Amino acid sequence: MLSQRRLQIAVFWLTLIVPSVAQATGFRMFPQSASGAGQSDAFVAQSDDPSAIFYNPAGVTQLPGVQLMMGALLVGGGTDFSNRATGAKSFGDLGGPVSSPPPVHFYLTAHLRPLANALDLPALARITVGVGVFSPFGLRHRWPEDGPLNTSLTLAALPLLDIRPVIAYKVSEQLSLAAGVDVYTFASFVGEGGAVTKFRSSGAQGLPSRGTPLEVNGNDTTPGFNLSLRYTPCLLEGTHPWCSFGFQYRSRATLHLEGEFLDAGMALSTARTTFVLPQSFTFGVAVWPFLTRDHEWKVEVDLDKTDWSAFRNTDVHVGTGIVIPVPRNWSNTLTFMVGTEYKWIDPAALPHWDVAARAGWQHSATPVPSRTFDPGVPDSDKNILSVGMGFLCRPGGRFAGLIPCGEQGGWYRPSAISLDLAYQAAIYDTRHIADNRPPLTLPAVVNGTYTTLHHAGLVTLRINF
Repeated sequence: MLSQRRLQIAVFWLTLIVPSVAQATGFRMFPQSASGAGQSDAFVAQSDDPSAIFYNPAGVTQLPGVQLMMGALLVGGGTDFSNRATGAKSFGDLGGPVSSPPPVHFYLTAHLRPLANALDLPALARITVGVGVFSPFGLRHRWPEDGPLNTSLTLAALPLLDIRPVIAYKVSEQLSLAAGVDVYTFASFVGEGGAVTKFRSSGAQGLPSRGTPLEVNGNDTTPGFNLSLRYTPCLLEGTHPWCSFGFQYRSRATLHLEGEFLDAGMALSTARTTFVLPQSFTFGVAVWPFLTRDHEWKVEVDLDKTDWSAFRNTDVHVGTGIVIPVPRNWSNTLTFMVGTEYKWIDPAALPHWDVAARAGWQHSATPVPSRTFDPGVPDSDKNILSVGMGFLCRPGGRFAGLIPCGEQGGWYRPSAISLDLAYQAAIYDTRHIADNRPPLTLPAVVNGTYTTLHHAGLVTLRINF
């Protein structure tokens, strides 16, 4: 009977596999390229590089030839905690000064015009295909092993990958449509290779002796889908738009996480929980107030609605047949994004290059109510400030002073190479938790003040063939 009670209480912690994330609403991550992040991710209407696979797949019809983009998100910062009852303080971070391994993004697009010409199938010339791999949900959060929250959480990680193949069709010069599949999965070479929660036993009745390290993990793969469009009714000389509209829908997906409960490294039982990734709708409008041969200026406003109300609970099903109810009851959220990009085309000071300066602001409200708040997601309303730069090397230029851009001959024939950099500062409102009602643990452990500040740097390399 005692061992069963231990199992009931400890397996509950499988519900805390939702880790804190930077620059997100809930545990969703918006920045997935330096070009988008530099504009606070107001990029759905522009979407004119391979990261459109994440922001708006319909935008890939703008990309000629074959294009490759890859990069990483370097996130630092953390959360200061002060216990409401005792005043005990602690600091939680993202696994270190910089979260490691860093979330990465990879995109590959191919316009099918060469295949259309080879097969004499003109319809293929309107199609662009692509594939992306990125981390749209979750990072990691760590609290000290000897801190006041250690019986609630010492580590939570959700290194979830999204593998997204897409196909986009250019209906006309003004309208493009796209559809794709999202395959959410874990990989053994990324972090822990699955969702992981670690904490220390409090030594309460039904638990191991005080300080015993406990761990719960889980794993699954599940599909979702996405639909998108890009509409450009305002074309200048029939080619470049001076206004553009974008939309993307991402479907809900459900992970059935199967894992183990470990007591000091020894497996005691299996456990599983259902974990809902919410559907979302993103709308954007971009205008180019200034558009000449030498300069371009874009301003974009985006609105994202994420249906976190689908995240109602993470009830735990223990191998013994016991079900532990764990309510979440999150709320739907709106995220408002404003971004701008000013571009110098082939400037005299840097011939054969394009240089872009970017900036933006983003605001989002937290979906997490106080009553179901946990230290794995110390989320609150937030403002994000962003800046960025982009450097595109065209034919005649040399990337890093060594690699020719657009030169012909040999196996390496890029038509352009670019490097994009971005920085985001996420400033969270101070969160005061006083009415928390977590199951099977004491409210006094979690109740208190949480102050969070995150910094993120992004670097992305792009090669056009």
